[in-house]
Amino acid sequence: MARKPSVTPKKPNSILRITLFWAILVFGTLAVFALTSSTQNLEDVPLSTVIERANKGEITKIEVEGNNLIITPEGSDTPTQKSVKDPSGSLNDQGLNADSGTLVTIKPAQNNDVLWNLAIILIPTIIIIAFFMYMMRQAQGQNNQALGFGKSKAKLYGEDKKKVTFEDIAGNESAKQDLEEVVDFLKNPKKYENLGAKIPKGVLLVGNPGTGKTMLARAVAGEANVPFFSISGSEFVEMFVGVGASRVRDLFAKAKKNAPAIIFIDEIDAVGRRRGSGMGGGHDEREQTLNQILVEMDGFETGTTVIVLAATNRADVLDPALLRPGRFDRRTNITLPERKDREAILKVHFKNKPTDDTVNLDKLAAKTAGSSGADLANIANEAAIVAARRNSKKISNADLTEAFEKVAIGPERKSKVMSQKDKELTAYHEAGHALVGHVLPDSDPVHKVTIIPRGGTGGVTWFLPPEDTAYTNVYEFKDILARALGGRIAEKLVMGEDGITTGAGSDLRKATEIARDMVREQGMGTKLRDQVFHEDNGGMVFDRMTHERPYSDDTAKRIDEEVAALIKEAAYRAEVVLKTNMKSLKKLADALLEEETLEEEAVVKILKDATLPKEAKLYS
Repeated sequence: MARKPSVTPKKPNSILRITLFWAILVFGTLAVFALTSSTQNLEDVPLSTVIERANKGEITKIEVEGNNLIITPEGSDTPTQKSVKDPSGSLNDQGLNADSGTLVTIKPAQNNDVLWNLAIILIPTIIIIAFFMYMMRQAQGQNNQALGFGKSKAKLYGEDKKKVTFEDIAGNESAKQDLEEVVDFLKNPKKYENLGAKIPKGVLLVGNPGTGKTMLARAVAGEANVPFFSISGSEFVEMFVGVGASRVRDLFAKAKKNAPAIIFIDEIDAVGRRRGSGMGGGHDEREQTLNQILVEMDGFETGTTVIVLAATNRADVLDPALLRPGRFDRRTNITLPERKDREAILKVHFKNKPTDDTVNLDKLAAKTAGSSGADLANIANEAAIVAARRNSKKISNADLTEAFEKVAIGPERKSKVMSQKDKELTAYHEAGHALVGHVLPDSDPVHKVTIIPRGGTGGVTWFLPPEDTAYTNVYEFKDILARALGGRIAEKLVMGEDGITTGAGSDLRKATEIARDMVREQGMGTKLRDQVFHEDNGGMVFDRMTHERPYSDDTAKRIDEEVAALIKEAAYRAEVVLKTNMKSLKKLADALLEEETLEEEAVVKILKDATLPKEAKLYS
C-alpha cells in the first residue's frame, strides 16, 4: 500500500509574532510607569511648612507611607504635594497639633523608590536586548534565504489539496490508459517486480496547448495517492550558474525521501532543449541544469521508485539524451479531442451550469472540430457570461452560439459605422467567398455569412467541415485557395479593376501561406511533386541559423513559381465560378445588405440555382 504523503504543519505568522512581542513590551513598560509615576508629579515642600500650614487648618489630609507624606491641601480633592518626615518620631512629635483638624492616615510603607530605580535600569536594558534579538533574527532569516537559494521550489501536493482523478477528465482515453499503468505500479509494485518488469522512469506528455497535459498529471497524483512534487521548467533556471543543478538535486532528494513519489516538470523544454548550440558555452546554466536532470533520472543510483512526468508542446526541440530509454522512455501523445470526446468535455464543463432544453451539446461538438479542451472550457464560460449579461437564469442555445462565434471569429462590432458604399463592397466580397465555396465540390459547406464587423475583419464567411477529418487532399486545398480568393475576384467583377480594395489583405496572406505549405511541406507542387523542403525555425543550432534554408537559390525560385501557379489557378477557378453565377452573386449580396447575417439554411436557399461550370477547365 502506498504511503500517504506527510504534510508539514504551517508555521505561525512571523509578522503576528513580532507585533505581539512589541505590544507586550510596550504595555509592560506603560504598566510599570503607571505604578511608579503616581507620586512623580507632586510638589516637594519642607516638613516645617507642612506642619505650619496644617496647624493653620490649610491642609485637609496627610497620608503617611513610612517616612513619605502625601498632602491634600484645603479645597482640593486630590493630593498635590509631598514631603518627608523625620523617621525618629510621629508628626505630633514634630509639631503637629492634635486639634489642627488635619486628617492623618497611616498606610503600610511601599518602597516605590526601589521599584522606580529598578524600572529605570531594567526597562531600557530589556528594550535594547529585545532590539538586538530582533535584528539577529532578521539577519538569520536573510542568511537562511541566501542558503536556500539553491533549494527546490517544487510544491508538494498531498491530502490537503482537492484531488483530481481520471473520472474528472473527459476524453484522452489512450493517454489515460498509459498513465493508469504508472498508477498501478505505484500502488502494486510487487506485481511487476515479481515478473521482472520495470516501470518507465519518465513519462513525457506531448500535446498541443490546452489539451490537458497538466490535468492528466494531477489525475495521476490523485489516483496513485502518493506525494506529488510539481514544478515548472523555468523555475530551475537562474542567472547564476549551478543554481538550477542544485535545485534539481534538492528536488530529487526530497522525492526519494518520500518515495514512492511523482515529480511533475511542466514545460520541460525550458531546460531540456538540445545541447550543443554554442550559446553560453559549456557553462551555460540551462545545460548544467539539464545535465543534472539526466544524471538524476538515470545515474549510478538505481532502485528508487520515483517517477518523473513532464509536459511539453515542443518535443522536437528536446535533447536526445532526455528521450532515450531509461529516462523519458515512454511518450504519451495527447491529441486534440474528437467529436465524442468534445461532447464529453462539454458535458463536464456544463455539469454545474444551469441550461434550458434548447442547448444541444452534440451539435456544438460537431461545430468545434480542432478545438482543444481549454477552448471548449472557454466557450462554456463565455456562454455563462452571455446569459448573465442578459439577466437570464439559464443558458440557452442562443447564448451557446454567440459564445462559440465570439471565441472562434471574434465579437461583433455593431458600433462601427460603415458607409453604404463600404457595406455594398463588403456584401459582394463575402458573397464571393460564399458562392465559390458553395459551388466547388471539395469545399466545406458554408456555416454563416455576415457583413457585421467581427474582431479585426469587416465581415466573415465561415465554413465548417461536416465531420472530423485526419487528412486533407490536394483538391480540398485547391478549393480552399479558390474560395479564399473569391472575395477579391468578386470585387474586381463588380467594381472593375480600379475598384479592388485592401479588404482582401488577410485572405491573400492566408492563401499564400497555404500554397507555400502545399509546395514546401506537403510535396503537392507540380514540378516539385513529392519533395519536401522543411525549414527548422527553432534557432537551436548555429548550423541551422547560418544556413537559413536547406535548399538552393534555384530551388527557392522554383518553389516561388509553384506558389504563384497555385494562386493563379485558384484566382482563375474563382473567376470562372463567379462569372457563371453572377445572378446568384447579386441575389446573395442583396440579401446580406438587407439581413446583414445569413445562416447556412438561408445561404443554401439563395444559392440553389448556382451551378458548377461544365466547360471550363477548373483544375490544372
